[in-house]
Amino acid sequence: MVSHSVWIVGTSRSGKTARLVEQFRSWVEPEKQYTESFYTKKNGRKKGDRIREFLYLKQTEPGVLVLAANDDNRRELGDTIVTSTLGKYPVRAKTPLGFFQDEVILFWPLLINSLNLKAQFPVRLRPETEQELATKLWRPQLDEEILRIAGVNESRLVRRILDLLQLAAYSGTSCEDIAQILTRGLRENVTNLEPEFLASLLLDWRNWCLERGLLTYGIITELYSQYLLSDRNYQQHLTKRYQAVLADDVDDYPSVARLLFELLLDQGAVGAFSYNPDGAVRLGLGADPNYLEGLAERCRVEILTGPPPESLGEQLTKQMVELVTEPMVVLSLPKTVHSIQTTSRAQLLRQTAEVIANAIQSQQVQPEQVAIIAPGLDAIARYTLVEILVKQNIQVESLNDQRPLISSPVIRALLTMLALVYPGLGRLVDRDAVAEMLVVLSRKQQPPENSRDAINPKDAMNRVSTNIDPVRAGLIADYCFVPHPDRPNLLPVSAFERWDRIGYAATTAYTEILQWLEQQRSQQELRLIPSPISLLDRAIQRFLWNGSNLPYEQLAALRELLETAQHYWEIDTRLRQIGPVETTPYTTIIEFIQLLRRGTITANPYPVRPIGGARKAVTLATIFQYRSSRRSHRWHFWLDAGSPLWAKGGAATLFGAPFFLRDRLGEPWTAEDEKLAEEQRLQRILTDLLSRVSERVYLCHSDLAVSGQEQLGPLLPLVNSCVTVISEATVN
Repeated sequence: MVSHSVWIVGTSRSGKTARLVEQFRSWVEPEKQYTESFYTKKNGRKKGDRIREFLYLKQTEPGVLVLAANDDNRRELGDTIVTSTLGKYPVRAKTPLGFFQDEVILFWPLLINSLNLKAQFPVRLRPETEQELATKLWRPQLDEEILRIAGVNESRLVRRILDLLQLAAYSGTSCEDIAQILTRGLRENVTNLEPEFLASLLLDWRNWCLERGLLTYGIITELYSQYLLSDRNYQQHLTKRYQAVLADDVDDYPSVARLLFELLLDQGAVGAFSYNPDGAVRLGLGADPNYLEGLAERCRVEILTGPPPESLGEQLTKQMVELVTEPMVVLSLPKTVHSIQTTSRAQLLRQTAEVIANAIQSQQVQPEQVAIIAPGLDAIARYTLVEILVKQNIQVESLNDQRPLISSPVIRALLTMLALVYPGLGRLVDRDAVAEMLVVLSRKQQPPENSRDAINPKDAMNRVSTNIDPVRAGLIADYCFVPHPDRPNLLPVSAFERWDRIGYAATTAYTEILQWLEQQRSQQELRLIPSPISLLDRAIQRFLWNGSNLPYEQLAALRELLETAQHYWEIDTRLRQIGPVETTPYTTIIEFIQLLRRGTITANPYPVRPIGGARKAVTLATIFQYRSSRRSHRWHFWLDAGSPLWAKGGAATLFGAPFFLRDRLGEPWTAEDEKLAEEQRLQRILTDLLSRVSERVYLCHSDLAVSGQEQLGPLLPLVNSCVTVISEATVN
């Protein structure tokens, strides 16, 4: 019997997603003529088969479950489906983890009965809150001897242990079986902690969270795979709701996703899955492409052709892979591959930016057609490239640039404001912080010079200035700020003998800030401020928003601050409801500020992209970020081509990840396995990136890394094989 489900195999940009959308349209509108072009004698499909599929789907008015590997791809796939069908057919587009989370929360009463949990609505923990609470729970057991054996600090060890729970859940392994898998996998490594000890910590943590109705990604996935999927009642509801499933890029899905797909297929649902053998971007981070590939046995396999002819994949992949895997081979790369070679990395960053600027200014290429891709982007590289290009009026878009919230002056100013309003926070504020707060909170927007500027938000943003400049703010902080551990205070400007030097505008602005702070203090003492979240919102409305158009980056940071604060106090409220918390009323504010200052929370609110058309900007990304975004460009600049991190794929593999792959569950991971995995990963990276560039590749290499060490990474043979070399003398 011919399977109604389809397994679509293809390399990057071979049309897998478009084929999925076409498959969806053939399910819901089989009578349309556009399906005739695809169903040919080659795959043996007939119009009668399509009609039968359509009638079967219509029997129960089914829903269609659409899954994508990450949130950005999910939105794009959902938008494409809705656009192609004119919005006639509602679909539910999710990531696998997002779907698991929704199902666990929706069927929480079912889990309450089966696990004998307390009847309370579940609350999801963010990763940073998860780590903080786990650290508090485990701290009595993680003494100095344990940290010495582990060889890492407390924060790293806690994250590593929590990752084990997540990896186990992704593989469909219960928390009780983690010790057994680790014992088998770590038997040749005597320097690690005892598996039984790690498993006991995770069991305590999971039970502690379930008692309080707190859910992490690991706990959510375990509840879904171990309890919901095996529940008869849930299975009946699931199969009634979904009679079709579309899944794009399943090579980036966890093992549990296959259990879901097989359940739906067993109950008669039809499926369409796309698989990229050169993908596996999240391998080592929870994905299990080999296990997901087993689904192909239940489907009709369609193999798409390679990347589009305009890409360099077909032309260069074989040569580059051969040079990397067999360095002794003597080959010269074609003129489409250039290299930029310098001695130091500082020179490399400068020359790379200058080559890009010259090409854009000479109109060889547009900014949106250029991508800078690196195995890792440190703050120096990011700042240098952005600074040089922006000075040439070339915008730069950093993909998923998750900078710590505390790096934003606006966020630091708001935290200082909290410390001045609430008592007991005096040790968290100093003169420099007060001066910065005065500069930020005294911002003003200059009136437009003409009518065109009045309707141009970008021009309006550029005209924002401040009434208190840094010099005057420093003087005010030196003479008017009174430190105190409990009640730090700001004095009137007249406390400064030469307050006439401050000027009218700065004095007026400072007086307004002072009066506002005094008003908030008095309302706080009278308990008229519901929570610190309300105070943050008041400050944003009064001093920052004030009718102005904030830049997107600043707006994203403010939104993330409010979302984080709301989440933090929601968790604190839940913990206080469950049991007594031996803290003062303001301890939560102190811990919140300290959490932000540790840099563990980044500005990445929902939605993570600005509304509107694509920016005309150069793309700056790590290998992992670029491959995950599924973008393509005319020109690629592969930064730090001599770095050994290219073999790592630009993303660190989670501790213990190989032990939880289904085809080698619990098997030890040897040095030979690691070497083979790096070689395969590097081949996938080269094949994938070359499929996403259409005209030119620049290999940007410096002899010395930032640390001063010589760079001898796996791509060095490619650099040495380039015919076209751009050196410092060439640029100058």
